[in-house]
Parts: sequence; C-alpha cells; structure tokens
Amino acid sequence: MQFSLNEIADKLAEVARDAGQLVMELYDSGAFATAEKPDESPVTTADIKASEYIVAALKHAFPDIPVLSEESRHEALSTRAKWSSYFLIDPIDGTQEFIARSGDFAVNIAYIEARQPAIGVIYWPPGETLYSAIRDQGAYKHALGEKQAISVRRLDDPHHDPLILAISRRQPRHKVMARVQTERDIQPLPTGSCSLKACFIAEGKADCFLRLGPTGEWDTAASQVIVTEAGGSLLNENFEPITYNETESLLNPNFYVLGDPAVDWQAVFIAHPPNFR
Repeated sequence: MQFSLNEIADKLAEVARDAGQLVMELYDSGAFATAEKPDESPVTTADIKASEYIVAALKHAFPDIPVLSEESRHEALSTRAKWSSYFLIDPIDGTQEFIARSGDFAVNIAYIEARQPAIGVIYWPPGETLYSAIRDQGAYKHALGEKQAISVRRLDDPHHDPLILAISRRQPRHKVMARVQTERDIQPLPTGSCSLKACFIAEGKADCFLRLGPTGEWDTAASQVIVTEAGGSLLNENFEPITYNETESLLNPNFYVLGDPAVDWQAVFIAHPPNFR
C-alpha cells in the first residue's frame, strides 16, 4: 500500500506524542533504571520502552517500511543499502538530560527517502510541543492546540549582528568556543538535547549550534528536515550536507546547525581548531 508524505507525517506525529506520554509517565514516577552502553553513553529503561513502542506502532501502520532505532538491532549495510525508504528513530534524544531531570529531552522520528530525510517530527514531552516538517512543505510548531509556521531568525545585519549560539550543558564550552573565529558578539544559550537546539534555531530562538563528539544518524535526521524547511541548514564541519545510510557505521561527523543563510558561516567558525584535552 502506498502512503503520501502527509499521511506518513500525521502518523509519525501521533506516535511521537504517544511515546512522549509514555516517557513522561516514567520520568514523573522515576520508575526507570539506568545503564551504560559499550560506548559509555547512558541508556535507561525509558529509552528501551519508548523504542519498543515506536517500532511496534510503525511496523503495524507501515508493515512494508523498515524501522531503524538507536536502541534496536542495527542491520548491516548490505541489508540497509537495499532500503529505498525507512524510519529512523531516537526514542529519547537527550538521555543525560532525562536522567538529570532538566526537562530538555525529546522524541525524534524521521522518514528517510532516497538517503535523505523527507519527514521529521520532534516531540518535547515536558512542554507538550511538537515540531514537524515535510520536504518542500515548510516547518511547523504545534503547541497549545495551535499550529504555527516557523522559520530561522533573519538578522538585520548578517555580517555584524550578535549571534545566539545554542550550547550544550554537558559539553566543555571552551571546545566549542575554540571553533569561533569571528570578533562579533557571540551570546551562548545553554540547553539540552541536540534536537531541541536545532528546533530553537528553526523557530528563531537561536542562530547556530556546533556539535562536537559522537552522535548517530538518528540524532540529526528529524532535525535536518525541520531546520532546512525553516530556511536553515545542517552541515558537517566542512560545511557539506550530512548523508544517511551510506556507510557501515551509523555515526555522524561533527556538525553545525545554522540559521540565517545570509550569514557567512565559514567566517564565523573554524573547521579545524587547535587541539584541546
């Protein structure tokens, strides 16, 4: 059975909200356990339960479309290369924030078509807010019962105006600031998960974000289509587009999320900074 992008997007929004409700019940009750993955990143039973729920819901609704979750078994590239489309899930983006009880975590679901994200939904459970985008149809924020089109902030003077830099609470700030080569005013905005930082840029609350260190393709896919449809971009540290499902590894390079396209971002950031320990 064939589904339109709009039909798929509506279902993804529904599933993300339902998964978010499940996550919030565990968050509020504290009824979850924490463990460490082989890469030393944290995982909770809430991540696992949300993943199981989303995978089952999508397989039921779209039985012919493969599903890939951060917390499920990852097929080899020899199998994945045959997929013309698939769903890519991060059941809780910002697990450290979930554990720390900051409230800065989100449910991410993307639909990948021809190796690029065509649909992205990001649900922020504590704020009951959904961000969504469909390729070539714009980006939207759904909150308080309203759907609002969103776009990146356009600067009055893209060459000199201060820039708001979304920055992680969990990453050493000096490593990020070492990448800044401009003399213009940079105003840090500390926040949580990668996807929520991207949403802040998509809706104009921040102008840019630099992620250093390991992430997976599930961390960027939903964000990429939302930010792009809002007028921004998500690029690797050489200012090239991120690609999906093209290598055995599902790890991302370091990447930027960038707002106003009139800014000369290559004059703002250094691709290869001094080494820091």
